[in-house]
Amino acid sequence: IDRSSRMAEPLKEMFNRAYFERLTKELGTVAPKIQRAALVKDLLKGNEARELNARMRHTSTTLRAHLPADFRKAVGILKDLAPRMPNGYTALLYPDFIGQFGLEEHVLSLDALKYFTSFGSSEFAVREFFRRDPKSTLKVMRQWAEDASEHVRRLASEGSRPRLPWSFRLDAVLKDPKLTTPILERLRTDDSLYVRKSVANHLNDFSKDHPMYMVDLLRSWDRKHPHTAWIAKHASRTLIKAGNTDALALFAFSSNVKVRVEELTLSPKRIKLGDTLEFSFTVTCEAARSQQLVIDYAIHYRKANGGTSKKVFKLKEAELGPRASLRITKRQRIVDFSTRKHYAGEHMVEVMVNGRVTATASFSLTT
Repeated sequence: IDRSSRMAEPLKEMFNRAYFERLTKELGTVAPKIQRAALVKDLLKGNEARELNARMRHTSTTLRAHLPADFRKAVGILKDLAPRMPNGYTALLYPDFIGQFGLEEHVLSLDALKYFTSFGSSEFAVREFFRRDPKSTLKVMRQWAEDASEHVRRLASEGSRPRLPWSFRLDAVLKDPKLTTPILERLRTDDSLYVRKSVANHLNDFSKDHPMYMVDLLRSWDRKHPHTAWIAKHASRTLIKAGNTDALALFAFSSNVKVRVEELTLSPKRIKLGDTLEFSFTVTCEAARSQQLVIDYAIHYRKANGGTSKKVFKLKEAELGPRASLRITKRQRIVDFSTRKHYAGEHMVEVMVNGRVTATASFSLTT
């Protein structure tokens, strides 16, 4: 299969006949009593009609019916199986199995999730245990934050995020961010970028419900450490885009910058879905001293109901001297994504400097 064909293949095909046949073959090696033909038949039943996550859940449920009824023995078989199978998304199968069928075996299940997370990630499954018993689960996750494995340390942060994408929200943490702060405190200087990204995203979740708590927490950290400085900056992105004065001040950005934005031009002014929009503008410093600038832009996308939805994008950070000017050009292709569908009509572009709208222009989209 050539690369272009492979890229076009639906993601749900990760759980296809070839995968199921390999899964049952390897299971037969570690658990010879497995009825391989019956297992493949059950895995394929109704598979074509299911999407990606439904296929994974069906695989978990089917395995439960074919593995030993003793949960501990079933987990042992999956632990033997995991190293023999590919890592990545399909490896989320093992944590999914634990999250669905191991809630009554708290200690055994959390230990299994710690093991399986290095093959894919246990970040979604562990939330089932957190929601059921936050106190006991947090106690274990705080220990994970001390682990030698970056995968386990990341699990401590990612699995306890209050607003983890593609999962349910953790109401306990949404209400009280202090619950997971000890985990973040432990990981704020972590050597692993993989872990630091999770910590920053966790803090960014805080910023949406408890912005001042997050800012005060970052103020209390020693941001001279390069890893902590990186986390703080990445965690503050939503507040900086919104022009939050306290977040801007953390990084010596003023919300009252003296700048002039001119010559905002969009080309073409009328585009079709799939076309590329190009826009450019000039930023001039009107202060008598240099200014630290965060330059972003926003697009107000037309919605199906005729309203608009604003999406802010990063452009650049710059230091601009007195009376100095900076010309910026940006190209963006307007295409549909799984997370955004475009609708015909007028769309507005805003230029934002340190969170403040400084220029606007519009273009018309036809679909």
